[in-house]
Amino acid sequence: MQLVKDILYKVSVNVVYGTTDMSVGAIIFDSRKVKKDTLFVAQKGATVDGHKYITKAIELGAKVIVCEVIPKELKEGITYVQVDDSNSALAIIASNFYDNPSKKLKLVGITGTNGKTTIATLLYNLFRKSGYKVGLLSTVNIMVGETEYVATHTTPNSVSINHYLNEMVENSVDYCFMEVSSHGIHQKRTEGLHFSGAIFTNLTHDHLDYHSTFAEYRDVKKSFFDSLPKTAFALINEDDKNGTIMLQNTKAKKVSYALKTMADYKVRILENRFSGLLLNIDGAEVWVKLIGSFNAYNLLAIYATADLLGLEKFETLRMISELENVSGRFQYFISDKGITTIIDYAHTPDALKNVLETINDIRTGNEKVITVIGCGGDRDKSKRPKMGHIAAVLSTQVIFTSDNPRSENPQTIIDEIEQGVEPQNYKKTLSILDREQAIKTAGKLADKGDILLIAGKGHEAYQEINGVRSNFDDYEKAQTILKELQK
Repeated sequence: MQLVKDILYKVSVNVVYGTTDMSVGAIIFDSRKVKKDTLFVAQKGATVDGHKYITKAIELGAKVIVCEVIPKELKEGITYVQVDDSNSALAIIASNFYDNPSKKLKLVGITGTNGKTTIATLLYNLFRKSGYKVGLLSTVNIMVGETEYVATHTTPNSVSINHYLNEMVENSVDYCFMEVSSHGIHQKRTEGLHFSGAIFTNLTHDHLDYHSTFAEYRDVKKSFFDSLPKTAFALINEDDKNGTIMLQNTKAKKVSYALKTMADYKVRILENRFSGLLLNIDGAEVWVKLIGSFNAYNLLAIYATADLLGLEKFETLRMISELENVSGRFQYFISDKGITTIIDYAHTPDALKNVLETINDIRTGNEKVITVIGCGGDRDKSKRPKMGHIAAVLSTQVIFTSDNPRSENPQTIIDEIEQGVEPQNYKKTLSILDREQAIKTAGKLADKGDILLIAGKGHEAYQEINGVRSNFDDYEKAQTILKELQK
């Protein structure tokens, strides 16, 4: 139980009706989960307004209501707290409720369009190998030391974030690496957190279904760096033109990394093969198991972060050489028939371009590159033709199929992807609605030495059609299909 007046510390409060000299046992923003002696925060969401459920929350046992609009009828014995922004208030209240756990460990946030999961996960693995107790908040999973939890969002809600951070503190975790999405920043989920550092990877076309313009998407990312304390570091990719924008108003220590331009931390690619990369990082050569120039950037960001957090440079390089691919990120296997199958989460034009360019850089030119690709439903539609264009230009053959159509018509999504294919590339493309059949067809088209890319879903182990999720793991499905085709 926590005193209400204590957990309202630093919350911008307009007016209070009732007493704050009482205790609550939980912070709840979903009225269905309210129980006795809780504080309920009414949020105005995109589809649901929590203010409509204040009465229900009180009936279920809420003692304190935090809201933007005070109800016309006030219940006796209930405390009402009016704020300008419920999202912001919830984040600060959650931090206070758990006694600000982010101040008791070193929290590093990773933001950008691509690379967040890889960098966060590999930093977790590297610091764990260094002997530290480490936490991870990522798209794929949440780790508290060695204990794993399933992740449901790129950036969890602010109550969950602080709950997990508090659990990390209780388990003596030293460092936590956290993916920070534009949605999470915009919805104030990271407010009230104390970051020791932040990493900016890149900014490309994504989430324009949520952010109305690219400028808004960029500025939301920038606001994360604007809020950093002067004790933190702000590490940006100097090769991305938006990197310096992130640093314009930050109070944090400004640091950069790059492959192509001058920066505080530099990397050069000496060799690029399917078996790995030979890199020169800060003047030292290191062989790594990851593939592609995008992973050279990721590994440099990891090296720079480790250095900024005080790890020994050569020991860091040694451990970087041992790091393995993250699930669903350029994850590959070679079938008995000699077909290289790559599973990648690439679901943005830039990510797909990076993966296909990496494949084309490595291959000799005699192999076919067969790409299976779709786009998610109920998401940014403007990127669909761009994905179709890139896939057709950079592949020998493309099969357009379903990703997670969600509530949309799968064929409509494919039609919109195909609009980006130029006439000279029509003959390269096929359209197969069923994803399993698309993978099977790709396997039949592939000969020994060919490269099969299955893009879009990566680590996801499900497919969502009309609100129904069914088991579908690209990696497992491809392995099964290719084994059957070789019989």
